Amino acid sequence: MSKINNSEMQSDKRALGFQRQYHVTDPFISRLGLEAELQGHTGCVNCLEWNEQGDLLASGSDDQHCIIWDPFKHKKLTTMHTGHAANIFSVKFLPHSGDRILVTGAADTKVHVHDVSVKETIHMFSDHTNRVKRIATAPMWPNTFWSAAEDGIIRQYDLRESSKRSEVLIDLTEYCGQLVEAKCLAVNPQNNNYLAVGANGPFVRLYDMRMIHNHRCVVVRKSASQSTSAGVHTFCDRQKPIPDGAGQYYVAGHLPVKLPDYNNRLRVLVATYVTFSPDGTELLVNMGGEQVYLFDLTFKQKPYTYLLPKKCQLTDVQNGKTTNGVSNGIHLPASRLRFAESKVFSGSGELPLHLERIKLQANDAFARQQWTQAIQFYSLGIHEASHNAMLYGNRAAAYMKRKWDGDHYDALRDCLKALSLNPGHLKAHFRLARCLFELKYVAEALDCLDDFKGKFPEQAHSCACDALDKDIKAALFSKMDSGEKGLMGNSSIRFHTFSRKESIPEDEVVLRERSYDYKHRYCGHCNTTTDIKEANFFGSKGQYIVSGSDDGSFFIWEKETANLVRILQGDESIVNCLQPHPSYCFLATSGIDPVVRLWNPRPESESGNGRVVEDMEGAAAANQRRMNADPLEVMLLNMGYRITGLSGRGPEGSDDEDSSDGQVQCRPS
Repeated sequence: MSKINNSEMQSDKRALGFQRQYHVTDPFISRLGLEAELQGHTGCVNCLEWNEQGDLLASGSDDQHCIIWDPFKHKKLTTMHTGHAANIFSVKFLPHSGDRILVTGAADTKVHVHDVSVKETIHMFSDHTNRVKRIATAPMWPNTFWSAAEDGIIRQYDLRESSKRSEVLIDLTEYCGQLVEAKCLAVNPQNNNYLAVGANGPFVRLYDMRMIHNHRCVVVRKSASQSTSAGVHTFCDRQKPIPDGAGQYYVAGHLPVKLPDYNNRLRVLVATYVTFSPDGTELLVNMGGEQVYLFDLTFKQKPYTYLLPKKCQLTDVQNGKTTNGVSNGIHLPASRLRFAESKVFSGSGELPLHLERIKLQANDAFARQQWTQAIQFYSLGIHEASHNAMLYGNRAAAYMKRKWDGDHYDALRDCLKALSLNPGHLKAHFRLARCLFELKYVAEALDCLDDFKGKFPEQAHSCACDALDKDIKAALFSKMDSGEKGLMGNSSIRFHTFSRKESIPEDEVVLRERSYDYKHRYCGHCNTTTDIKEANFFGSKGQYIVSGSDDGSFFIWEKETANLVRILQGDESIVNCLQPHPSYCFLATSGIDPVVRLWNPRPESESGNGRVVEDMEGAAAANQRRMNADPLEVMLLNMGYRITGLSGRGPEGSDDEDSSDGQVQCRPS
């Protein structure tokens, strides 16, 4: 009998595994639509949380209430006032509590613990001194949770402690300055010892909590032994709040050097949400003021701009050699490199027929100046033929034409990849020089262009080459005239050369210089208005990426190609929260509206879906322009006005001439 039961259990597990593996598929995504609106809150709904089984959904709101819903019956089960005196920003079920214990964090700087079964607040923590933005929990530690607040501190709570007080786990102000604000955090679901933290600024931090705990214990012991006769503790090792090896930073490689530009445009870079992939190997970040980024925690890719050789000696970059003792991250095994080169140089590098069709579609979109469509087609080809230098080179050209935020850096990455596969790729080499110039690495661009002229002398006096040479030298002379030396002569494109206004310890500088770059970038949404906008994996294997947007829509991308596949209208104003169900193709969203919306695949027989945004490319382009609007336009948009000229306005540096007169219209209610 026991054997039968065990067999049945194994069968059930396999069935559940199959169900979860295929619960989010392309056909389901294409039919995703609105199932229900849950009414009950009287203010913006700022946070959503599924329980472990997925049969309960919790929501927190500006109205200071939490509601527990039965999402399948569209029914409100419990409403409770949390005791908070301001907006609730985070709500979490405590693991293994039988869905009885709920933790909330709010703008009143407080963290509250509630017993939902009796509608009582059983613990109140008042240790933070600024708004609490996120709570995190971990399955391995059912009595422990963490909070991130705008006082720059990450706190840890253990409900078994008799004092019922929190302790400081990480104090960002000790090495990032007093203006740092912690905005979000997440615990790795597969290894609960790792904690990701997002704050203002472009860097996302990953910490090993075991090392930090051990370090803190040593510091406490030393300080106790060094206490003075007056009983005042001398805290030793004060300059090292985080021990060596306990922290790893991640950053989109173009963002540190772009900081002055963003600051001048009153546009703040801030990580509004971080989360791990279901298998714990990837980290997803919604970067406020910019795009959504995916970091691979297993493949250590240094930012390309940190690794360009002084004289842009591309032979080293192409062959995966080390520059100044650091691998450039695009090393190819010798056998693969020889294979790629032989295919390119022998002329036998034809693509399979179906990929050749995709390439022709991409070329056709490029010819019609539909840059985003061209990028998506090239990305499809690259996903299946990652050894093809031509596809990388062509995609780089499309990025350079589109000119969205981060496009020139993605183009630079593609040029370097193309050159690693085909060192004789003329266009990729020239585009690399142009990308460096556009990214304001002017001296490096000149070195790269000179190298190009030496390798391809027949192109040295072409119109394009002469024009770029003129642009670079004009920029260099402009820098000399203004007395700036940051991009001249012996400059190094490292972190400390472009932002040392704030006083930060050398340890922090080193950590930032050791940052790892992103794997994929997801474009189309707009994240400039709120600092709680989420981005999440959708599907048990994280096959899709979802994010809310300031235009009231939410966006769905394929994870591996980064192609946008669907946009749905999720709010009258702004979508902030998107929480996928743990095991079904079922999504909960919320935002400025006082409702929670539930989405699932609609029946094929159902009539048209009025929530679908059909012109995805147009919506994405409009959001990019929205992110680059001047501060007055952004202020008016946030007040509920519509700038009719905005849709015709190109991003910074655009040559668009068809913008209208910027009329202001009141948005209808």
